[in-house]
Amino acid sequence: MFKTIFAQIPLPEDTTMVDAVTEGAATKTISIVDLLMDPGTLIVVIPLLLMSIFGVYVFLERYFTLQKKGKIDANLLSSVRGFITEGNIQGAGAVCAADKTVYSNLIAKGIKRIGKPLQDIKTEIDNVAQIELNTLEKGFPLLATISGVAPMLGFLGTVMGMIVTFHAMKVGGQAVKVDELSGGIMQAMVTTVAGLIVGIIAYLAYNILSSKAQKIAHNMEEVSLSFMDILQEPAK
Repeated sequence: MFKTIFAQIPLPEDTTMVDAVTEGAATKTISIVDLLMDPGTLIVVIPLLLMSIFGVYVFLERYFTLQKKGKIDANLLSSVRGFITEGNIQGAGAVCAADKTVYSNLIAKGIKRIGKPLQDIKTEIDNVAQIELNTLEKGFPLLATISGVAPMLGFLGTVMGMIVTFHAMKVGGQAVKVDELSGGIMQAMVTTVAGLIVGIIAYLAYNILSSKAQKIAHNMEEVSLSFMDILQEPAK
């Protein structure tokens, strides 16, 4: 019975053509670069590329700046305490000048105000701390903007790609071919993915930098309080 059924199934005389078609379909692929360089996607890809370049630059520049400025020396306060308790104000100022961090800037400001009421000194230190924090956060708004604008720009490319697709359907009518629609659909998908990738990376970079900046702000508050305690210690 099975022999009869199989006998009725026509077998190709030459499987070479079938293998060639299969192999051709398997090797007919398109690279990511080709997708991004498509004329329909360039109008969105170019702004996304510029955003990526600026975002990477801001992240690296701010990251290493925060690493350098936010590194606290465990001996800073003890050295300043030793000079102040001995009445050597210039020596304390020299220690801060050599440190060159946001914490030494706070202490240096307080040292210059020694002799004034403690509340005035605390106010001056808080003002300097806010200025230093604003300086450290320079460039953060750009990363926040990129994280929000990049996905929206990608969705804009999606809408533009769908418009191209529907226009091709309208012009072609029932005779429209798949390859005439694939360009617009591909444009829609590629721009969406590109926008989301850029936006997600910018969002992560922003949060990493914000976390480091908040840690530095917390350390500045601790240094400020410790310095005020030093000023209230009796001189030797």
